[in-house]
Amino acid sequence: MPKFLLHVEGLFVFLISVYFYFQNEFSWLLFILLFFSPDLSMLGYLINNKIGSICYNLFHTYILAIILLMAGFIWSIDLLLALGLILSAHIAMDRSIGYGLKYPSHFKDTHLHKVAS
Repeated sequence: MPKFLLHVEGLFVFLISVYFYFQNEFSWLLFILLFFSPDLSMLGYLINNKIGSICYNLFHTYILAIILLMAGFIWSIDLLLALGLILSAHIAMDRSIGYGLKYPSHFKDTHLHKVAS
């Protein structure tokens, strides 16, 4: 049951992020171009599993997204708001389909479960 709730939570965060992106009338071209950019953090796995998991997790926790959103809101910088919403949408989409934060043991070992091959 907790795993199911985490997937549903991801879906709701995704929908809320996309809704607020739409409400703010940000560029959909920017959204499309940057939506999968956090996955570039997987390049850290070319070094080793530990560096890979650190890089991946840095760009797949809500901490960075919240910092971008707060900074954009406080300083009225639309680009930061847009980037925060894109990042939160990406993370949420990953969570909703079962991709979680990575353990340093292996790319497929996540906080949600072991990703199937």
